[in-house]
Amino acid sequence: MNAYLSEMLGTALLILLGDGVVANVLLKFTKGFQSGWIVITFGWAMAVYVGVFCVAPYSGAHINPAVTLALALAGKFPWSQVLPYILAQLVGAMIGAWLVWLSYKKHYDESNDPNLILMTFCTQPAIRSRFYNLLTEIIATWVLIVGVLYMARPEVGLGAIDALPVALLVLGIGLSLGGHTGYAINPARDLGPRIMHALLPIPGKRDSDWSYAWIPILGPCIGAGLGVLTFLLLGHHG
Repeated sequence: MNAYLSEMLGTALLILLGDGVVANVLLKFTKGFQSGWIVITFGWAMAVYVGVFCVAPYSGAHINPAVTLALALAGKFPWSQVLPYILAQLVGAMIGAWLVWLSYKKHYDESNDPNLILMTFCTQPAIRSRFYNLLTEIIATWVLIVGVLYMARPEVGLGAIDALPVALLVLGIGLSLGGHTGYAINPARDLGPRIMHALLPIPGKRDSDWSYAWIPILGPCIGAGLGVLTFLLLGHHG
């Protein structure tokens, strides 16, 4: 139970700080209004750092269903715990999104662009193309999983710097591969806040774009599988 609660907490921290920086940049009258993509990518990297650092000793800090799936496929995590971990991550993502809305409530009340409001919750593509949006999420998550699997090897010895390599990995993905789709690379990160967008009483909001929602779920799952396949084909077993 402690592991599941830790995954919930870690994912809530991830979304609170990650969606929080997006809200700070996109919503009217914030101190960070229109401060740009670099602020968003650094904010998400720090969100990953905090989430992983806080709960790694208790749950391994997956805080991402794609990571949980990848570790199970690689034989590094029991399949019996995959679904409970994913459910904990989803609930944590919803809590994090709710806290962002609560914190920025007055700014949501003042904002009148429904598309920007949606983007403070979940991902939206810069150019809508189902094939290329899906491909981008696959490639970005492949990079994430390959990086995580190599960093998680015992011989690497990253204990002293803990979550920093993963945070830098996510920063690199955001800067290089994030401009297409907003780099979900995490099904819970997108689905949990998207559900909260649908549920919360936000003035002037649009629909939650459920026709797109399958892409940031399926893409990371495929990318996770390909990342594990790459890792194993290069001879890294066990």
